[in-house]
Amino acid sequence: MQTGQSEATGGGTIALTGASGLLGGALARRLREDGVPLRLLLRKPHAEWQSGPGIEVIIGELDDGDALDRLVEGVDAVVHVAAMYRNDGPREDFLKANTEGTCNLLAAAQRARVRRFVYCSTIGVHGSVEHSPSDEEAPFAPRDNYQESKLLAEQACRAAVGQTPTEIVILRPCGIYGPGDTRMLKMFRMLNKGRFVLVGKCEANFHPVYIDDLVDGFVRAVRAPGIDGETFILGGPEYLPLGDYVGVAAAALGVPGPRIRIPYRLMETAARLCESVSRAIGVEPPLHRRRLTFFKHNRAFSIEKARKRLGYDPQVGLEEGFRRTVAWYRQQGLLA
Repeated sequence: MQTGQSEATGGGTIALTGASGLLGGALARRLREDGVPLRLLLRKPHAEWQSGPGIEVIIGELDDGDALDRLVEGVDAVVHVAAMYRNDGPREDFLKANTEGTCNLLAAAQRARVRRFVYCSTIGVHGSVEHSPSDEEAPFAPRDNYQESKLLAEQACRAAVGQTPTEIVILRPCGIYGPGDTRMLKMFRMLNKGRFVLVGKCEANFHPVYIDDLVDGFVRAVRAPGIDGETFILGGPEYLPLGDYVGVAAAALGVPGPRIRIPYRLMETAARLCESVSRAIGVEPPLHRRRLTFFKHNRAFSIEKARKRLGYDPQVGLEEGFRRTVAWYRQQGLLA
């Protein structure tokens, strides 16, 4: 179920960061289709997003005070999606981009007395959850610099609740997938070639969310009443063991599921050795211990709070979502 302009935004301008990425771009397209005036912050010019009727583009960084002030002036809401996402890099870079950048934008929104500030976090702040399903109150256990920087930004947002008239809402998306996403492309390519290998038991749960459903959750969070200071997990209608998740992907490709399974400890040892050798010769390791946690971490969450408070109602199940994703990969020439 999706909302129209009057329910979703009240017609006011929305300031958005991250429109050059998967989620931010999909959200910007949805709002544009709904006729919502947009003001976008981009780090550099983008072919799709240029100033014109209903859209204003501001080129700048999250540490550029003048650009941020222009971004938020007179808008109804700010939705902050932009983030440094890559897994590698110094901790300081993640803190500057994700934590300090969020604080800078929030401060600008508060000075401008923007009605609502919506911050995009991640379920990664919970790490691997012990109970299935967990919810927004699950303990925090970030596992890398990205997740830590997002958690610190969350904490800064929570500390600012009630300090000014600007309402603050935090959203934690589950594993995003769908047309436009290439983060899972490597898995699909390996499955398509019969080269994907399962690592460990693959019994930990994975919770995906289709891009269109996630975008609808963000639109609802912009206008839903009475949610100042609240945090919501946005996931798909189901979570499932990782082995089954991979099986659904193989079925969408029309290929057999993977048959080879390697013990986790053996693969972890190989990854540790690979990292050491790669560092010694100054190249990027093709195998990371951190990436192996994909097979080990449990990510299963309840979305009941979002259902009740936002009216969030994800419609796309994994089989249909993967069918659409594979079709897009093939249309783009990304899959043989």
